[in-house]
Amino acid sequence: MSDLLNKAIEATVNAGKAIMEIYRSGDFGVEIKGDNSPLTLADKAAHNIIVEALTSTQIPILSEEGKHDSYESRKDWNKLWVVDPIDGTKEFIKKTGEFTVNIALVEDNYPVSGVVFVPAKGELYYGSLEEGAFKVILSGNWENENCSSFRNQEKVKLPSRANNVSLQVMASVSHLSKETEEFVDLLKNEYGSIDFLSVGSSLKICKVAEGVADIYPRLGPTMEWDTAAGQAVAEAAGARFINWKSELRFDYNRSNLLNDWFVVYGSKIKDETLKVLIDQFKKG
Repeated sequence: MSDLLNKAIEATVNAGKAIMEIYRSGDFGVEIKGDNSPLTLADKAAHNIIVEALTSTQIPILSEEGKHDSYESRKDWNKLWVVDPIDGTKEFIKKTGEFTVNIALVEDNYPVSGVVFVPAKGELYYGSLEEGAFKVILSGNWENENCSSFRNQEKVKLPSRANNVSLQVMASVSHLSKETEEFVDLLKNEYGSIDFLSVGSSLKICKVAEGVADIYPRLGPTMEWDTAAGQAVAEAAGARFINWKSELRFDYNRSNLLNDWFVVYGSKIKDETLKVLIDQFKKG
């Protein structure tokens, strides 16, 4: 495992420890940000832990809860960390357990490695284009263990499941759009039997990486920090992550940090078939 990926894993797990302490306390200190999204004490604590851990790498950090440098400042960054201290803050507040800590390393505008940690479940997803993608289930006592012990725990290479009988379509619990429903209808016409799956946060992307889901169309707004780590894991597992408009690989550190629509899909979906379905959708 590369030193940078290892550092990202340790940062996510340590952030997860602080998050779970606040999660159990029930004192979330909820604020509403300018974009009308919630911010909690856990978001702030996780951000501070991650930034402190990654600053030593001397690689710039783009975090949801940090200062967002102008594109004029960012455009010459050939390498950066993209961080979401808690993806799924609404899920955190509702105590569903379906929230994640996300760190991605982006080089030349594309994610090359990433970590997605689900602290309430002790599930750790990580991957790099060089080494592949993996999932680790941490021990029930993980919050009291040193991060170095996680390296010795059993890991499962992703995708760990394939050949679903019916098409498994992933959707957002909190953000199911009318457009997504219309695209799912096209998938039904093409594949016949489908199952509709729902989980929160970047877990949706990880479920495609894992092979539990075959496709995740996100026809609604997200930000760069919502997707970068998940994309790194998914692509390391052999899945595809494309921009809905251009049908090209999703890129990062753009002038506009608001993402276009995207689709993540595994081997059951052929590139040519997806292109036809997207074209059908665009034509109405």
